[in-house]
Amino acid sequence: MKVLMIGGAGYIGSVMAEHFLHVYPKEKVTVLDNLIDGQISALNHLCHEDDFSFINGDVRDTELLKKLIPEFDAIIYLAGYVGEGACRKNPWDTWAVNYEAVKNICAIKSKHQLLLFPMTNSGYGVTDGNIHCTEESPLNPISVYGKSKVEAEKIVLDTDNSISFRLATVFGMSPKMRWELLVNFYTYEAMRNKYLIIFEKNFKRNYIHIRDVANCFIFAMYQSHRFKHKVYNLGLDEANLSKEELALTIKKYIPNLYIHFNDIETDVDKRNYIVSNARILSEGFATRYTLEDGIQELIKGYDLLGGSRPSRFNQ
Repeated sequence: MKVLMIGGAGYIGSVMAEHFLHVYPKEKVTVLDNLIDGQISALNHLCHEDDFSFINGDVRDTELLKKLIPEFDAIIYLAGYVGEGACRKNPWDTWAVNYEAVKNICAIKSKHQLLLFPMTNSGYGVTDGNIHCTEESPLNPISVYGKSKVEAEKIVLDTDNSISFRLATVFGMSPKMRWELLVNFYTYEAMRNKYLIIFEKNFKRNYIHIRDVANCFIFAMYQSHRFKHKVYNLGLDEANLSKEELALTIKKYIPNLYIHFNDIETDVDKRNYIVSNARILSEGFATRYTLEDGIQELIKGYDLLGGSRPSRFNQ
């Protein structure tokens, strides 16, 4: 099988590409990425692999996509503008990459080619945090990022041979780190400053380890006859946690951490939901990594980095 990972030099892609090459050694993995975020070393560790190749290109280049896509059996769309701040500053680019490019790919690919699409369960938006969101729950995105991904998912699910995963908030170490993701950020700040200031401590969300995301994509790709034309929440059922609960879990491993709950100011990110992952579990997929596994991994990783956060061009 020949796999095209679009945006594969990013946070998830740089881990997933290695998984595909090592779990199924005869796979041929090609990454298409424009390296716009400065991740020039994210895939260095794969250059010795004969079945790995890299193309420096932009997903908004429709002519390039028309040439490339017919060569592959499976396409994984990992490109995207992510994070509320970046998407709010660049709304046109956000829609171009998160929606228009996906629409183009769906139009170009044949019905025989598999498309795997990572959505976000932030599409559920704001709830009371007490009722589990299932794949049938209404979507209510509150950010540019969430809205663009929700609209893209509609196109994907109307396309032959496609699967969409609504990812929980991802955590864990990667060659191309995303520092702003909540577990990663809280752990880093706890190690560096020994204190956390938390707004709206009762707001909840779900979490998933980055390597479980990679494992699930592999699992689904090789059983796509069961998965296609469906959408799946992908997260840890035991990790539907409030911000307070997350901070107290981190404190188990950084005992001198001081946590201040600010009850006066509000958080820009208003997401508040818990998620049911029963559908993906019913397919036989099982996660391997707990939230506490990830926190301990992050502590080791940040120690390795010497306690300082590298610049974006050295990640």
